[in-house]
Amino acid sequence: MAEYKLEVTTGERFLSGTNDHVYVTIFGTGGQSERTELDNFGFDHTGTYTLSTNLSLGKLLLIKVEKSRFCYLPEDEWYLSKIVVTTPEGEAILFPYYRWISRGELVELRGGKGLFQIYRYTYIILYIIFAILPEYVSEHWKEDDFYGFQFLNGLNPKVIKRCSELPPNFPVTEEMVKPFLEEGSSLQEEVKIISALGDGFVCLSSQYNFALIYLCNSVLCLSFPYRKNPIFLPSDSETDWLLAKMFIKNVDSMDHEAVQHLMKTHFLAEVYTVAALRSFSGIHPLYKLLIPHFQYTLFINTDGRPTLFGPDGSSLGYDGLTELMRRALSETTYSSLCLPEDITARGLESIPNFYYRDDGLKLWDIINSFVKAVVEYYYPSDSEVRKDNELQEWISEIFTHGFLGNKASGFPESFHTVEEVIKFITMVIFTVTVQHAAVNNGQFDYYSCVPNISLLLRKPPPTTKGQSSMETILETLPNVGETVNFEAMVCLLSETYSDMVPMGSYPDERFQEPAPKQMIKEFQAELSNFSEAIATRNLLLKIPYSYLDPAHIENSIAI
Repeated sequence: MAEYKLEVTTGERFLSGTNDHVYVTIFGTGGQSERTELDNFGFDHTGTYTLSTNLSLGKLLLIKVEKSRFCYLPEDEWYLSKIVVTTPEGEAILFPYYRWISRGELVELRGGKGLFQIYRYTYIILYIIFAILPEYVSEHWKEDDFYGFQFLNGLNPKVIKRCSELPPNFPVTEEMVKPFLEEGSSLQEEVKIISALGDGFVCLSSQYNFALIYLCNSVLCLSFPYRKNPIFLPSDSETDWLLAKMFIKNVDSMDHEAVQHLMKTHFLAEVYTVAALRSFSGIHPLYKLLIPHFQYTLFINTDGRPTLFGPDGSSLGYDGLTELMRRALSETTYSSLCLPEDITARGLESIPNFYYRDDGLKLWDIINSFVKAVVEYYYPSDSEVRKDNELQEWISEIFTHGFLGNKASGFPESFHTVEEVIKFITMVIFTVTVQHAAVNNGQFDYYSCVPNISLLLRKPPPTTKGQSSMETILETLPNVGETVNFEAMVCLLSETYSDMVPMGSYPDERFQEPAPKQMIKEFQAELSNFSEAIATRNLLLKIPYSYLDPAHIENSIAI
């Protein structure tokens, strides 16, 4: 007679337990046990059970769990966290699950040690000063230097790039900007200074308009290239200049929400998640590594689509936003999602006070070191990568269905080396944690003041100078109802919830081996140390940058 002790843990979520009958069957290389009911009376099946067999089952492979109706009670799902089985030989084996089980459902739990399947089985702390940032924005939104600051450390730090020379068709002339330059300087000279020293902001462009933006004595110069549009300068009337800046920000906001926020974090995360659920078994080590970073993403994406793509949500409307994302996807490259390569490609290595870059690169390195340790633990050689069918299926799904087989994008179609796997998983975790935080967490801070930045403007850009007034600005901005709806949405998206799971958390016990458990602890320690460093730096900043503080970054795209 052999005895197996089962420690069953029900989740701590609301109504996690069940009154239904629950049965388990253990399978091993030496046979299987009888179907046995977990006979703990009551709503919660958490407890220790003994299951006896005539002979040892050998090496344990899986546990089947079934749930069936108790009397005539209505359906109530059960959230099973894990089962730990202690064998007659004294070995404790973890079988993690961390999912809901419905009535009539039969599920299989695989052992907690990381295993590869070549063949498939047929069976919040907030700094007080941040609370006043929306007030600061409402007081300073008209100022040119604060306007420029937002392109570095505001909501959309992905849109700027260094401009080493003036575009040949750029309509700004030397005479236009001469009054705003230092004596002896020129427009061409200013561009050289910016390029050489990283001394200002450079180029903001989109398919809708183009702007050369730079700071020289706190002067901002920009232009719309429309055939009928004049060149707007700081010397124009206050309302003309404000309107010009508002329309640039309007375009920037549509790129921010539709492309940088929705498409490049939410929707790419959905691709990675669905591919993982379709390709990996529950015991695959990369599934265990990634699944905490995919929690709630499918729910929030499905639930949010109708609201985010409403007919009056932006100046482009539904069709315009989807077309904007379609074009952006066709131009998205793998390297653009890898922050070190992206910063270099945009020529932003030396621009001072670029906290998104500084914090982002540090977090990229921390994530990369953690991923490298885990991946190399499970893949000691490149040959292990090439023969892992589940891993190859995952990346093939992503390339085919996520990036539509676009070879020009540079996304891998398959993995050949350990190094390739490390880089790709680093990018995935960075995207769903750090990058999402960068474009999501500050929405209420900057969007709460509608004149500062608005997705929706109700009038077209001005085509003449000297005809605007404050009434023109009010007619251009969204009305009260539209404003209230949008403010409610960005408040919701920026909120820190009591059950927020911070970056680096692995609350579900999925790994059994000591090595990956230790790697997780070291990863969390690195994040904690960096969080303290950011807090110290922010004490010295007039406008603190906290969006990439690990304590404020969610572990997944859950909102």
